[in-house]
Order: sequence, then structure tokens, then C-alpha cells
Amino acid sequence: MRTSLVLLSARLLDPVSGEILPQSALAVVDGRIAALGDDREIRALAGAGTEVVDLGGAVLTPGLVDGHLHPVSGAEMTQGLDLSGCTDLDQVRSELAHAVRELGRGEWLRGWGLDPNVFGDRPVASAALAPVLDGVPALLQLFDAHSMLASPRALELAGVAGPREFDQAAEVVCDAHGRPTGLLLEDAACELVERAAPQPTRAERRARLAAVLREMAASGLTGGHAMDAGGDSLDLYRDLDETGELPLRLRVAPWCQPGVDADGVRALVEQQGVGGALWRVDGVKLFMDGTIDNGTAWLEQPDCHGESTHAFWPDPAAYTHVIGALHRAGVPTATHAIGDAAVRHALDAVAAAGGGDGGVRHRVEHIETVPDDTLRRFAELGVVASMQPTHCCDFTRADHTDNWSRRLGEERAGRAWRCRDLWDSGATVVLGSDWPIAPFPPLQVMAGARHRRPSRDLTQPPHGPEQALTALEALRATTVNAAYAAGEEGRAGRIAVGCRADLTVFAESPLTTAATDLPELPVLLTVVDGRVTHRSARL
Repeated sequence: MRTSLVLLSARLLDPVSGEILPQSALAVVDGRIAALGDDREIRALAGAGTEVVDLGGAVLTPGLVDGHLHPVSGAEMTQGLDLSGCTDLDQVRSELAHAVRELGRGEWLRGWGLDPNVFGDRPVASAALAPVLDGVPALLQLFDAHSMLASPRALELAGVAGPREFDQAAEVVCDAHGRPTGLLLEDAACELVERAAPQPTRAERRARLAAVLREMAASGLTGGHAMDAGGDSLDLYRDLDETGELPLRLRVAPWCQPGVDADGVRALVEQQGVGGALWRVDGVKLFMDGTIDNGTAWLEQPDCHGESTHAFWPDPAAYTHVIGALHRAGVPTATHAIGDAAVRHALDAVAAAGGGDGGVRHRVEHIETVPDDTLRRFAELGVVASMQPTHCCDFTRADHTDNWSRRLGEERAGRAWRCRDLWDSGATVVLGSDWPIAPFPPLQVMAGARHRRPSRDLTQPPHGPEQALTALEALRATTVNAAYAAGEEGRAGRIAVGCRADLTVFAESPLTTAATDLPELPVLLTVVDGRVTHRSARL
């Protein structure tokens, strides 16, 4: 077989030991590492058509993987007005007013990243944004992507004039007179208004997705665990893959929603393994609750507003039945579980299905607050803990004055995102961004796991510094552990002959770079399946 790529003069960083390997170069054949050695030995393997890159002493690691992201839906959502930088209502109103002036007659305004903390003690309602949005059809996604604010004109065009009933824990929030406040909780409610808004064409969506994926590759990502497959997502992945435009390796988990019947479960099982060279369906995503910030999490005790008391599945036993059916079919599951009751039930369901037998690898996503007695069960049941530390960094505050912390109260807010405790209890911890909820650059995710400070102001105190991971643990959680979660530890996540040539190259070591400086560490080269997907001008 022909050597397609040779990388020379590298410091090869082992993510298990944290040591630099004795070799300085590697060769790639057919998408895999075919040889490791010194520069002279590996250079001799290059042929006429081999791409040879001298890394000049740069640090090479296994490719970084985002353990939880939403490429297609995120690419669509982030085309609107970015409100994520707004810290109070005046800023939000100012941004909206400027955007409204740029709109054509009757044109919809879309926004994303709205932080509920900007409302302070006021209800999260469209009235707080009047008169800026008077007469303007507007949909503003809150940062958690589980809720939206719809303007009165948008509600009118969608025909939403009062409360609705759903098969899941969704709600059109209404006032005491039964009039919608504009707040829509969970997908089923949001979709009522989204259907009335203009939609981008397929060509526009494809172009936007391709651009986002290129940005991800430039940030050092070589792969991601995509936690949805709605609409024509799989067709878009297939199209980009077949034309050589897919720069990441994607593992896709379609959703399984409440109300699914036996035929629906069977269809999800049959969908497993569908894919191409760089993407495949592998797993199923389920939701056990919503979010703490909008009162739709499932907590063992209500939040301060008396909310977050119910599961996303109206009948949690039905969820348990589905987990059992998927487990018996050999299908791994990833369950969104944020509140303590949701996490406990997700673990109970895996236990009832026979988890812990070393076979199917199930996961729990987010795990924002859990009691001590839950921690050890992850390792006992072989359940992967999928964590997003930048949510803690950027959406909560160390003094617990934020909406998330106030809803939970001191005790539960004090056990936020227990990465350290889960790691020490023996759980396999995988890190991700949950993009577009938080930025996707993996170095920022790793930095957040280490310093737990707001990314916009690193002078602020950390939230739960005792839960920080070390530099080596953060690297492992985006390489070795991500491979384990996907059942690929024998062929990914390491620098070894026979492993995939999915690689990330940095100007310096991410282990010796300070956590606060890590997001700015230059990514010099990204390689997926032996193909260069990003190359810095510095090389």
C-alpha cells in the first residue's frame, strides 16, 4: 500500500502516560498509522505521491473528539442574531433594535444564545423585550436550546393563542388569563412556532454545515459524537462525505422520543450501522428531563419555584422498557439527564436492562447535579459520564447568584458538574461542548474542565474548583475516553501502529500550557483518516 502522509520532527504525546514517545515521526497508509520511528526511518517510506510535513518540533496528540455536539441543528441555529454576549436586558434590547432596523418588511428575526440570567427577577417573557419587537415576528432561542421566546407577532402567525397539550414534558407558558407569555419550553412547544417561520433551503443548510465543520477542524477537532439526526441530517452527512467535504469523523445518535412504539424502536435498531467513510449511526439519544434553567429538569426535590418535578417521559417506566429493548438489541444509548432524579432513573434503567456486564456501553449526558450515592454507580454499571464543563463555567456563578444556582439552592448548586468526583469514583468521563449551547473549540472545553472559570472573564472565581480535572485527565477525556465510549479503544485515541490516523498538532504541549492560556494555543495541523483537514500558515 502507498504511504499517503508522513509527519516528521514531532513530539508525539501519549495521552495515557502524559509522556513524549521516543519516536519523532509517523507514516500513514490507508487512513491508519503504519509506522512510527525517527525522521530518517519514516522519511524513507515516502513515495512520489506522499504528502510530507515537517512539524518543526510541534506536539502531536491523538485527534481531539467532542463527546457531545449538534452539527446540523447547530449550524442552522447559529445563523441568527448571536445574543450570547449579552449580560443584561438593556444589551439584549439594543442588539434586537439594531437587528430590527436591518429587517425587510414582514421578515422574521431569529436569535440564539439568550441567557435567562439577563431577566434577573423578572419572568422570562416577551413582554420584557417590548416595544422593540412590537409587530416583528421573532424567535429567540435561549442558550439551553430547550426553550424559546416568541414575539406576539410570531405567536399570531403560528396560531398559538393559548396552552397546548403534548406527549412529552413541553409547555406553551401562559399567564393567569391563559394568554401565551412567549416562553416555549421543550421541542414540541417550540416547533409550533418554528413551523410558521421561513426555512433555509437545502443548499443554504449544506453550505452552512460545511463551513461550520471546517471551523471545527481548524480548532483541532477530528471527530464528534453527534447527538441528533433530525430532518435530512444523515443525507447531508452522506453528501459531504461522498464529495470529500466531511472533515470530521462523526458518530450519530438519532433521537427516541416519548410515545415511541415497538415499530419505532425496531426502526432505530435497524438504522444502526448506516453511514459512510467518516460517519455512521451508532447509538440512540433519549431525554429523561429538560433543563434546570427553564424548570423542566427532573429533581428529587422541587426547585425554588416548585418546578422541575417531572420526567420528560410522562411514564418513566416506558423509558425503562425502551432502554431494555435497545440493550438487548446491542444498541448503546445516550440519555440526557441533568437533574438528580433523572440521572438516578437513567442508571436504574441500565441496571434493569442488565448493564454492567461489559457489553453495551450506555452513557448519561450532562449530569449537572447528583448526590454522593449516585457517583459509584457509573463505574459499577459501566455507564460513561458525558460532561460539558463549559456550561458550569459560563452559565453559573461561583457565588450562586445565577438562575441555575438559585433554582437549586445552596446544597444542590454546591455539587455542580462533579467531574472530579465521577473520575475518582472510577467512571469513564468524556468531555464535550454541546455546541451550539457552548463554543466547540476543544481547547476551550479542556481549559474549562481545568479552571472552571467564566471564559469571558478569567479573573472571576471558579465554580467548584475542587471538581477540576488535571491537564492530562482533560486530554484523556477528549481522546482515549472518547474512543472507549464509542467502543473504538482498539483503533482510536492513541498514537500506535494500526490506529486511525486522526491526529491534532499543537505549537506546544497542552499539558504544560496553563489552563487560562490553553484556548489560545495554536492548532497547527488537523488530520482525519490520514487526510489533512486543517493546516496553519505557520507550517
